[in-house]
Formats: sequence, C-alpha cells, structure tokens
Amino acid sequence: MIFFWAFVIGGLICVIGQIMFDVFKLSPAHTLTTLVVAGAILDGLGLYEPLIDFAGAGATVPITSFGNSLVHGAMQEAEKHGLIGVITGMFEVTSSGISAAIIFGVIGALIFKPKG
Repeated sequence: MIFFWAFVIGGLICVIGQIMFDVFKLSPAHTLTTLVVAGAILDGLGLYEPLIDFAGAGATVPITSFGNSLVHGAMQEAEKHGLIGVITGMFEVTSSGISAAIIFGVIGALIFKPKG
C-alpha cells in the first residue's frame, strides 16, 4: 500500500506544479520557488513529517522535500547552536544532495556532449 500512496501523493505534487504552469502561467522558476516554499512552510507547521511517514518517497522525492530539508535542518541546529545554527543547519542537511547534483552534472557533461 505504501507504493500506492507514494504514487498518489507524488503525483498530486506534480499535478499542482503542472497546474501552476498551465492555468496560472507561472514560469518554471516561480513554480519551483513556490513548491520549495510550500514544503518549507509545511515543515515549519509540523505537517511535512507526517506526510513523509504516510507517503514515503512520494513526499521525499519531489522538490517540496528540499524546502522541508532546509527548514528541518535549520530548526534542528537552531535548538543546538542558536541563531548561527539556522544558517549552518540548512547547509549541513542539504549539502550532500546539492554536491551530488553538481558532481553528477559535471560527470554527465564530460561523458556526453552538452548542447549550447
């Protein structure tokens, strides 16, 4: 059943993004930013963790999870280190994902011929 709910929740997040493109005519940058901020707000309200528990990868794979990670890391480190923890916490939690994206992007550009 977890696969079903992961598919449904992940699909709904993607449908929301597609509606933002098609109906509201938002640019990709506006859509991306809105979804990241929505994930951050949901985590700040304590609603994103239960969604992850319910939907698994359906909630952790979409871009809303990046906003969740930023706020989650900032809040954890703020409890330990105060105000400076807010800044360092965001980078600690998300640095591995961002680093992996950069490294794999460079490897892909070296292996394949990039256009443009």
